[in-house]
Amino acid sequence: MKSPRYAAARTPEDVHRLWTEYFVAGDLDGLLSLYEPEATFAAQTGASVTGRMAIREVLAAFIAVRRKFEIEIGRALQAGDLALLVSSWKLEGERRGEPYESSGRTADIVRRQPDGSWLYVIDSPYGEGA
Repeated sequence: MKSPRYAAARTPEDVHRLWTEYFVAGDLDGLLSLYEPEATFAAQTGASVTGRMAIREVLAAFIAVRRKFEIEIGRALQAGDLALLVSSWKLEGERRGEPYESSGRTADIVRRQPDGSWLYVIDSPYGEGA
């Protein structure tokens, strides 16, 4: 999924920074470039999906409602080629003609790739609530 048109996350924190840039731009392919092929996304409902195609569907629904997205990049706890990212975020938008708002605190796992970049292994935007 790597494409020269998408920036590589060179630090664990870059994953959240780039995710925010692509999300605000409505760039679904850019978002997916930040995930390993068999990554898992934990939805708010407690369900999870695995693989880029399934994650694409979930992220497309988030993009559809977005108007404003803010993230406060927190900390990255790194152990070798793995890192836990903890950040706070807030999404404002509209769904079915009604105002929509959601927020959470992430508990994401990213892994350093052979080329030195970092990608999501587990994207858990609602942290322990997912």
